[in-house]
Parts: sequence; structure tokens; C-alpha cells
Amino acid sequence: MLEDRSDIDTDAPSAAQLFEDLQGEDCVVYAHVGGRYADITQAHDPCLETSMEIHSAWGTFEWLLTDGFPLGHRSGVVCNSDGHKGRPGASYPGASTFGAYGGLTCFLTNDLTRDGIFECLRRRHHYGTTGCRMHMEVSVQFDQDATVFERDPNAFPDTKRSTSREVMMGDIVQTTASEATLKLSVLAHSPIERIEVRNGTEVLEIFRPYTSAELGNRIRVIWSGAEYRGRGRQSSWTGRAVFRDCRIKQFSKINAWNHERRLERCSRNTVEWDAITTGNFGGFDVWLNEGNAAQLDLTTNRGTIRKTLESVGLEDTVLEAGGLERQLRVFRLPDENPHREVDHELRIRLKPNCDNPLWICVTTEDGFQAWSSPVFVFQ
Repeated sequence: MLEDRSDIDTDAPSAAQLFEDLQGEDCVVYAHVGGRYADITQAHDPCLETSMEIHSAWGTFEWLLTDGFPLGHRSGVVCNSDGHKGRPGASYPGASTFGAYGGLTCFLTNDLTRDGIFECLRRRHHYGTTGCRMHMEVSVQFDQDATVFERDPNAFPDTKRSTSREVMMGDIVQTTASEATLKLSVLAHSPIERIEVRNGTEVLEIFRPYTSAELGNRIRVIWSGAEYRGRGRQSSWTGRAVFRDCRIKQFSKINAWNHERRLERCSRNTVEWDAITTGNFGGFDVWLNEGNAAQLDLTTNRGTIRKTLESVGLEDTVLEAGGLERQLRVFRLPDENPHREVDHELRIRLKPNCDNPLWICVTTEDGFQAWSSPVFVFQ
């Protein structure tokens, strides 16, 4: 409801009205999730709205991007702070309603000017992180020449086009090929825990820079997700993890941004917590002295996981906990992971008669994430 109606003739009370009012303006628009969220099913202008903000101090919202895939939206990824504290790039939530550290966007351009950044945005040549300064390169290669569009041809039918056998993140490309190769290069500040290679919402591969043979006595417990899309999306997590026939040698918190909330080792084999998530994730690592009958008893307000620690390995043990992508996960890690730099490639079979949004999500051991803008490939 608009309380001030003194300038009602120039107000835009809806996103659809905003897009209409911005016609002819030299601008770009991000869809955003704050107290409320931008409903891209109700309003979207591909000429103006080139990117989706999928992380900020308000949390993590991959769904804001992925909801657009079946609608034919071709949007890039940005992450920002929006922490209301005037500290972009150092946006800690503090004792507030925020549950995450503010994000950053990396623009891939040779021209550090206003025009250069705007052109970068219009071509989706950028990636976002949850606040870390990660280096990321993602390209898609073809066995034959493909057509690359300067703008989205669905919105700009007369856009410039060129041919190439290699394209970068954010590009829109048409090919007659049935397969393509995605190549990635990541240099992170912290060891890399996993990289997901995706086609739209489908995870094609979970790449880890280590193998099962390298796993040690480190167990990771993660809680994540949200209640729903709108206001009041915060999910509370209270729980206790008892590592029976074990002794905790070392304990480390992950994304414990709200310091007034409890997350602590409270005995030789027990961890307790009272945490929140808002689309993002938190958790902890423990390094254990494991006995022969070692067992995990994990009890939370969202459900329980009981397993022998012998059965906890490389793959996640997952408890689906309702809500919006809300989960409790347990898995094992190497005692030490030295892998901060990764080069990898994957051959991908393309789906016909639709967009193939090819993108990656990187997760580091200290709890940060980064997403590339998708390469949109169609036949």
C-alpha cells in the first residue's frame, strides 16, 4: 500500500508498471529477494531484467533464477549485500534479522567503466559469490561452429550474431550439435568441498577434488533451506549431535554468523545448536577419535538421523525437512583438504527443443558458495 500519494502519477506500484515506465531508458534491472521477493512469474522484461540476485544478507535464493528456466527466461547471476549497514564487501549480519553474510558479484570485462560494466551486465558475463573473492572461469566448447548472440534473440530479433566454437558464461548460443563440453577453472581462498555442474535444475555431476580413499575422521553436519519464498522465511534449527563411542578432538563452526545464537561443543562427544537459515546453510565439522562401535545420534526439531559412523562416507546422508529446499545433511571429509585450485571438464548431452542453461555452483569448506551465470545453449 502506498501511503504517500502526493506523487502517485510517477509511482510504479507493481513490477509490470515499473518495466513499462522504464521503456526507452538506458538501464538494467535485477530481480531481488528482501523482505518481499520479486515474483518473476508475474512480471519480467528480458530487455531490462538481465540478472537475478540469488544471494544477499537476506539469504540464498537459487529458486529466483531457476523458476525462470521453464518460463524461457535467460538471466545471469548476481549476488549483493543489501545489509543496510553501508559495508558492501564486508556485510556481517550482526544481531539483526539477517541470517547471512552479504554477497559479491564479479564482472568479467576488460573495460572498467560504467559503459563496460553495463555491457557486461547485458551479456550476463559475471558470477556471484556469498562474499568470498573467488576466481572462476566457465566456458562451453563445441566440435563445430555455433551461433553466438550479442543479446537475447527472443527479445532482440535483430541482435548481432557471430560464430565461435567456444563461449563464456552468460552467452546465448545456438548449435546443431547434440553434445558440448563444459570447462571450468576455479581458484578459491579456501579448500574446495564440491562443485556441482548443472543443466538447469538438474545436477549432472558433483565433482569433488578428492576421493573416498582420502576421507579421514572428519564428519560434517549441515542444515539448510527456508520456510517459503515470502516474509518470515527464516527456518529455526535446534539440535544435538551425539557421537557415541567417540571423542571430539577438534570442532569448527560453519556460517555461524549470528553470534548470539548457540553452536558449541558441550561435552567430549556432543555438539548442540540453536541456529537459523534463510535459504543458506550452516553447520559444523568435528574431527573424531572413533571407536569400533561409533555411532551418530543426530536429533533436531526437523527430524533425526541415526547411523553408524562406519556408514558415513563421501556421499551425503540427507534428511528432507519440508519447507523450501530444507535439508539436514551428514557426510565425511578428508582430515585435511589441500585443493584450492581446480580445473575440470564434463561432456554434456544437450536436450533438444529447449534451452540448456549450463552453469556451476562451487562450495568451499569454510561455507562460501559461488555460481556462474548460465550459458544458454539451444538447438
